[in-house]
Amino acid sequence: MANTKHEFSATVGIAPSPVGVQEPPPIADPTPAPVAAVERREFVRFARAYRALHACMVVSFLTLAVTGLSLKFSYTSWAARLSHIMGGFETAGYIHRFAALLMFGTFTAHIVGLVRQKQRNKTTWSAILLGPNTLIPNKQDAQEFVATMKWFVGLGPRPEYGRWSYWEKFDYFAVFWGIVVIGSTGLTLWFPVFFTRFLPGSFINVATIIHSDEALLATGFIFTVHFFNTHLRPEKFPMDTTIFTGHMPLAELKRDKPREYAALVASGQLEAHLEEPQPEIVVKAIRFFAWIALTIGFSVVVWIIYAMLFAYR
Repeated sequence: MANTKHEFSATVGIAPSPVGVQEPPPIADPTPAPVAAVERREFVRFARAYRALHACMVVSFLTLAVTGLSLKFSYTSWAARLSHIMGGFETAGYIHRFAALLMFGTFTAHIVGLVRQKQRNKTTWSAILLGPNTLIPNKQDAQEFVATMKWFVGLGPRPEYGRWSYWEKFDYFAVFWGIVVIGSTGLTLWFPVFFTRFLPGSFINVATIIHSDEALLATGFIFTVHFFNTHLRPEKFPMDTTIFTGHMPLAELKRDKPREYAALVASGQLEAHLEEPQPEIVVKAIRFFAWIALTIGFSVVVWIIYAMLFAYR
């Protein structure tokens, strides 16, 4: 048995190692181990229908903001240039009304989608409105708001948010408020003869003020607070494309929505919500669209500040 090693070496044509010399360890395979497929796949946060509705909302809101503010601040040089590009103030008004129809249609499609979702999942309105993933603000949101304020000043840990954070719920219901207040007053101004059949004529003046100032407030909020919460936070900067791609990296889900991630793992449903990332060309196209929207939004903010400080009448 003592010569077994030397006999094997001679048989295969390999010189035996000198006595007392340790053989070098085998060279490790430089090829890295493949990454687990589950780590490459991404969490599907938004279905295709909701992504399409949000894109329609973006287009309609930006159009309403640009055309509406060009009419509100028609005495500024900004408004004159924009109206000239759009074909004049009268044409801007027509574009404004078309964008309003798109906004109403998007809102209606969302409500219809909720009804169909209820029927498809065979659930109740109570489960949708009061369940763990509800968009209705509740006690948990109040607690997370307080905890977030403490976290901001270093007095506590970051809250473990669920599927919807309190600021996302606020943004969601801001659309409902806008449709009711801004939309109803806009319709009154669009069809004054019809509405003054059962409303006093003075309501047209009231509707003008409400529509104008509420729209200004909504525009300023969306292009500052909403943009910051969605895109300009350090962990999201310079852009969060989740609402457009529908996908969220798994590591991002663990960090931003730890309560939702834990619930999916505990229920064994996480695997069913994972898909391959969107093609690179799709992501690039989405980023191009989103950068245009962000640029228009920030430009509108600058325009509003300039008009309010130096040219407001």
